[in-house]
Amino acid sequence: MSDALALKDSNSDARCLIIGASHAGSQLAVNLRKNGWTGEIVLLGSEAQLPYHRPPLSKTVMAGSKTLDNILLRPEAMYASNDITLRLASDVASIMPEQKQVVLAGGETLTYDKLALCTGARPIKLPLGDGLDGVCYLRSYADVETIRQQLEGKQRAVVIGAGYIGLEAAAVMTQLGLQVTVLERADRVLQRVTGEQVSQYFTDLHRSHGVEIVCGAEVTGINGQHVVDSVHCADGSSYPADIVIVGIGVTPETRLAQDAGLRIENGVYVDEYCRTSDADIYAAGDCASYPDARYQRRVRLESVQNANDQARIAAINICGGNAVYQVTPWFWSDQFDIKLQSVGLSDGFDEAVLDGSLDPADAGGFVIQYLRAGRLIAADCVRRPKDFMALKAKL
Repeated sequence: MSDALALKDSNSDARCLIIGASHAGSQLAVNLRKNGWTGEIVLLGSEAQLPYHRPPLSKTVMAGSKTLDNILLRPEAMYASNDITLRLASDVASIMPEQKQVVLAGGETLTYDKLALCTGARPIKLPLGDGLDGVCYLRSYADVETIRQQLEGKQRAVVIGAGYIGLEAAAVMTQLGLQVTVLERADRVLQRVTGEQVSQYFTDLHRSHGVEIVCGAEVTGINGQHVVDSVHCADGSSYPADIVIVGIGVTPETRLAQDAGLRIENGVYVDEYCRTSDADIYAAGDCASYPDARYQRRVRLESVQNANDQARIAAINICGGNAVYQVTPWFWSDQFDIKLQSVGLSDGFDEAVLDGSLDPADAGGFVIQYLRAGRLIAADCVRRPKDFMALKAKL
């Protein structure tokens, strides 16, 4: 009998705990059942809501065209039909690997045979504007509900940070009629995730819709009396604001893993099987860093694709399989009427090959292929979905 079959026959009394009920956690729970886990599955989520899609938060949910019911990952009945126990609004205080126990914030102790960490990431906070109404972060559904309430009657918004979240939020608020200024500390927008040509394209796109983009802006103050009224920068400039959205990136949620003595390396360290430094603990999603054979380095990705695919591999291996995580990463971002589709990781490229026009008014769009030593490593596509699919298959 194979190891996988042996585990499937013997796990009927076993329990797998999953900490984190977002994309990775929900996917992992469902895939455990698909791969033959017959024991108990408990999905622990810190939020009160059923697991939901996060990408729409900074787009359609913030714009008001979708509600929580429209973005649920799966209906509640699906968890019940798969005999998955959902424990929502359940914060985990600690993990005790030697005892194979998890302690909840209220003191309850849960034992496990296998444990999966899908704890995600949390927004990086600025040490500014504490206690002021109108200073917002955007990560959860509750965050977006707060932002929507704050937006009522507002005219001027400042977004701090020009990554995907910041630019998506800027686009939505502009379409809602606000005057928006984006302040970015780096020399260009989207600097962490793409090349200069795409950065310029999205700068031009936002400016064509009336968004003020200011790069090289070092924010030194978020000011106001009880309610925010302005943002100040190191060069002495000041920007009036009725609402401020801070989107300066996220940091992997590793506290539980670190306190439990697990290896940490830009996230929870996992091997190619999504297994941590403890053989009975796995990790997937934004919190996990893994070895990528294609790019010859450890990688930690913040994407739905990575969360779903990594969770699928972790589930296979928890059930006794031997699957290796090696998937081509891909991403997308919707801003105004433009969808950016990216595949691969472009950092370290030495050549960029453009096909098409970088003029936002050109309906033909463009493709930029990123090469290193003559080999394709990534691509960015705008208004070219067929090219994106072809390049995704090629990579």
